[in-house]
Amino acid sequence: MFDLQSDIVKDECGIFGIYAPGEDVAKLTYYGLYSLQHRGQESAGIAVSDGGNILVFKEMGLVSQVFTERDLATLQGDIAIGHVRYSTTGSTSWENSQPLHKYSDKMALALAHNGNLVNVSELRNRLVKEGAVFESTSDSEMIAELIIRSKKHTVEAAIKDACRQLKGAYSLVILTDGKLIGVRDPYGVRPLALGRLGKHYVLASETCGLDIIGAEFLREVLPGEMVVINDKGIKSMMFSKEIKPSLCIFEFIYLARPDSSLYGRNIAGVRKNMGRALAREAPADGDLVIPIPDSGNSAAQGYAEESGIPYGEGFVKNRYVGRTFIQPSQLIRQLGIRIKLNPLKEVIEGKRLVVVDDSIVRGNTSKKIVKMLKKAGAAEVHMRISSPSIRFPCFYGIDTAEQKELIASNLSTAQICSFLGADSLEYLSFKGVVDAIGQPRSEFCLACFDGKYPIRIPQRLKISKFVLEKPTESTQALF
Repeated sequence: MFDLQSDIVKDECGIFGIYAPGEDVAKLTYYGLYSLQHRGQESAGIAVSDGGNILVFKEMGLVSQVFTERDLATLQGDIAIGHVRYSTTGSTSWENSQPLHKYSDKMALALAHNGNLVNVSELRNRLVKEGAVFESTSDSEMIAELIIRSKKHTVEAAIKDACRQLKGAYSLVILTDGKLIGVRDPYGVRPLALGRLGKHYVLASETCGLDIIGAEFLREVLPGEMVVINDKGIKSMMFSKEIKPSLCIFEFIYLARPDSSLYGRNIAGVRKNMGRALAREAPADGDLVIPIPDSGNSAAQGYAEESGIPYGEGFVKNRYVGRTFIQPSQLIRQLGIRIKLNPLKEVIEGKRLVVVDDSIVRGNTSKKIVKMLKKAGAAEVHMRISSPSIRFPCFYGIDTAEQKELIASNLSTAQICSFLGADSLEYLSFKGVVDAIGQPRSEFCLACFDGKYPIRIPQRLKISKFVLEKPTESTQALF
C-alpha cells in the first residue's frame, strides 16, 4: 500500500504561546497551532491561565478535529500555550499529549516542548527515587517535574536550574503565575520565534505561526536564552554560557513550512537555491522536471530554472489525507491503492523525467514512485535529491529510524539507484546545502549526514540505534 507518510522525516512537534490580556487567547492559539500542523498530527492541546487558574484541553487528532467553538469558548484567560505532537519519545497516547500541567505547593505551570533529551533516563531514575510519579513516558513531563521540584524560590530560577540539568534539544513554552516564558536550549537545535501582536507578545516554533494571526516577527529566541513575558513587558536572560548554535539543518530542507523564515531567510527561497545548486552539481538529460509534492516543489523549480528544462506537475496529491486508522486488506494492498499521490499519465508519458525530492530515508517510497512513473509511461526517471544522503539516526527530536533502516547507511549511491529502479540518482553536497542557506556550516547540526553530533550521545542510546550487522568505518568512529 502506497503511503507517502511512512518514509519521510518527521519532526516531534510544534509549540505556540501568547500573552495578550483582553484578547481571545485560546482562539488565537488555535490558529497558531493550525499553521504548525505540519510539525505534528497525532495530538493537539491548549492550556490557558487567567493569572490564577490553569485549564488544559487536549486530545488525540488534528487541530481541526480536537477543538470545537464550544471547547475554545471554555478556555478563558490572558495567557495561552499550545502544542501539536508527533511522537518520537514516548508512545502515541493521550497521556503523552501536551501541554502538560504540573503543580507543587509553591508553583503551578503548563509546559509544551519541542525536541528530545538524551539524558532522560538518568534524570527520570533520580526523580523517581525522590518520589516523583510520572503519568506519561515523555521526556517533556520530566522537564516539568524538574522545574516544580527545584529548590529555587522563583519560577525563572527554577526553570534555569532545570535547564542546566538537561542534555539534548528543547524549545519550551511555559505558562505560569501570570507569565509566559520561552526557552531554547544552548545549541538551538529546534527553532523558536518571538513576535508582537499590537502591544502583546507571541512565541511560535515557526514564523508562519505568527503570520496567521497578524503578529509581527521580532527575532528568534537565542540558543541558551529564556524570555519572560508578563504585564511589565518582556525580559531576556541567558541561562547558559556554553552556547554552540547548531540548528537542525532539516528545518531548511524539509521540516519548516515554505512560507516561514529562519536566520532571516525565506524557506521556499532557500529550497529553490538548493535546487539550483543541485542542477549545477548533478545535471541530467531530461525533458521535464517534476517534484515529489509538496516537499520537493521549491527545489524542483530551482532545478528547472537553472537547468533550462521545463518544470511540470507530474503528480496529483490528495491533500485531504491525514492519519488513517483504517488498516488495508490484502486485496487493497495488492491493488496498490494510491492514497497520497497519483501520476498524471498525459504529462509524463514518453518523457525523460528529472524527479526532485528533499530526501530519501528508507527508500521504499522512492522505489514505489519510480515504479509508478515508469508504469505510467515515463521513458527515463532520474532521481535528484536536494540534500546529502541520510546515514545516521537523529537523537534530537526527529524520527529517522534506526541506522539499519536508513538505506544510505547500507548501500552506495549506485546500489540505491539500482534498488529504486531509477536511471540515475544524485544527492546535493554538504557545500551545496550550506551555501544555499548562506550561513556558516558550523551553525548547523548535520549529524544525520556526517555522524558528528553536537550534543554528546550516551553509549546506551547509540547502541539502541546503531545496530548494523557490519558497522561502517564512520559508524565505528562513534563508539
